Amino acid sequence: MDRASLSSRSVQWAFLALAAAAWYVATETGSVSRLFLPPPREVGTALVALVQTSAFWSAVLVTATTVAKAYILALIAGILAGYLVSRSKLAVATIEPVISGLFTIPITLFFPMFILFFGVGTGSKVAYGATYAFFPIALNTIAAFAKMEQRYLLAAQSMGGNRWQIFRYVLMPGALPVLFTGLRIGFFICLASVLGGETISSVAGVGRNIALTAELMEPGRMFAWISFVVCMSVVLNLLAFSFENRIRSR
Repeated sequence: MDRASLSSRSVQWAFLALAAAAWYVATETGSVSRLFLPPPREVGTALVALVQTSAFWSAVLVTATTVAKAYILALIAGILAGYLVSRSKLAVATIEPVISGLFTIPITLFFPMFILFFGVGTGSKVAYGATYAFFPIALNTIAAFAKMEQRYLLAAQSMGGNRWQIFRYVLMPGALPVLFTGLRIGFFICLASVLGGETISSVAGVGRNIALTAELMEPGRMFAWISFVVCMSVVLNLLAFSFENRIRSR
């Protein structure tokens, strides 16, 4: 790990430590009502009790399964669509702006339609998460393959490489860093979309439990659920960044 990465990581950990300290001071001094922000000790106790229940792991399994299904759909559709568009300059010039424009539209506005077509079960969250995650994956796939320098392709062709060999040994290695960025962004958009959908309308899942504890005025348990989501997101993001950096360094 280089000096820049160490410095960046130090800043991140310092920010988290500062946020935790501010949280502790705000709750212990009474600056913020415990009804709105319970102290860290209470949240930690609630989280420890929560992870020991089967209901917790059932909810996590529901959300994880939903995210996995949505992400796989977005992955297949996004990479396929992005690659096909990238093969034509005309398609890139005409279709990429359309995809970019659609990505700026808050898809949350159409969430009632997902419920109408797929119901309040996991189906609507799978479709919602897959739709939202499709856009960054497709856009980064287009950017990854369309901006490949032609001299590399011409060199491979001049050496007798067929389409599969050019794709395997030239296109894919060159596109992988940009492509993986899109996959990482798409995954976390998918995760956020599924959790958001579960809080709006769902019968199970982590998001549903966050909404339920808020309705029942149980801030300790609500923040325990939120803390779990935050911790898992941070860990997954660090792992994704580490893997992405390894790819870029090759």
